[in-house]
Amino acid sequence: MAKSPEVEHPQMVFGWAARDANGVLSPFKFSRRINLDNDTTLKVLYCGICHSDLHAIKNEWGSSVYPLVPGHEIVGIVTEVGRNVTKFKVGDKAGVGCMVRYCRSCDSCTQDLENYCSKVIFTYDIGIHYDGTRTGYSNKVVVDEHFGVKFPDNIPLDAAAPLLCARITVYSPLKHFGLSKPGIHLGIVGLGGLGHLAVKFAKAFGVKVTVISTSISKKEDAIDRLGADEFLLSTDSDQMQGAMGTLDGIIDTVSAKHPLLPLILLLKTNGKIVMVGAPDKPLDLPVFPLLLGRKLIGGSSIGGMKETQEMINFAAKHNITTDIEVIPMDYVNTAMDRVAKGNVKYRFVIDVGNTLKSS
Repeated sequence: MAKSPEVEHPQMVFGWAARDANGVLSPFKFSRRINLDNDTTLKVLYCGICHSDLHAIKNEWGSSVYPLVPGHEIVGIVTEVGRNVTKFKVGDKAGVGCMVRYCRSCDSCTQDLENYCSKVIFTYDIGIHYDGTRTGYSNKVVVDEHFGVKFPDNIPLDAAAPLLCARITVYSPLKHFGLSKPGIHLGIVGLGGLGHLAVKFAKAFGVKVTVISTSISKKEDAIDRLGADEFLLSTDSDQMQGAMGTLDGIIDTVSAKHPLLPLILLLKTNGKIVMVGAPDKPLDLPVFPLLLGRKLIGGSSIGGMKETQEMINFAAKHNITTDIEVIPMDYVNTAMDRVAKGNVKYRFVIDVGNTLKSS
């Protein structure tokens, strides 16, 4: 008879979990495996809140299993390493992002693109790890060293947490789709957790940036504080028409249903839109304007571990930090409501180390 996770993995930890699709999080005790030969154990100090966490706890993608412990922007201090571990030592600053397991043999894995492995297990993958334990907002995490990321000393750990999802989500398509070349003109749709980081990375690459938003209140922040070159109010037809055919590419960070046609018309010939937001409802795709301009619409999802470490090092070199609001653990349900409303500037980070209590 198979052992329960609590018997097979008797290392008890504490976190917060959703019990059903209402998505309300509450205290939850569960278990993790012991630190194995290739594993690294982290004492979790901070964990970012991603819009994907909201989708997961409410089962908006249809794959959630409860109880579900969300969270995949995990940072802390290494407290234990297995005897085969060479990447980390006790006391290192480290993080765990979106993935915890991959097949190691497919084309994607052998090209350092583990995030596209058909057998990848995400940190928040239906709430259950391959060994039967859960993941996410908790006081401790155990992970194969391959999926740990080292942090340079000059990056503050609270602001580092969103690097592990939000930043790699925008960094990877900028690099892969040739949108990081100095002098090109890039549009960034949405100025939230992903969008504000896309602006920062693009400017560090030397790209001309136009922020595209439905909210005029974002203009001052986009230009005066984040350094964007231009701002387009997408609800202003005159502004949008005046900018037609001016952009080499667009990074679309919006996770809600929205029209694509006005964005397609902003592209130059051979322009491309890369979707990095994850709407829970299908978008309408008008094909004719794609044909007329040999334009492309593609997608991108996080990045492999090699690229993630590259991104962390680039951020440290260029002093790129995430704009965050640090919150206590017991504020998480209010924070989720605010994430759903887009009422955060620009990323929530839970102070796990100081506020997650076991009783």
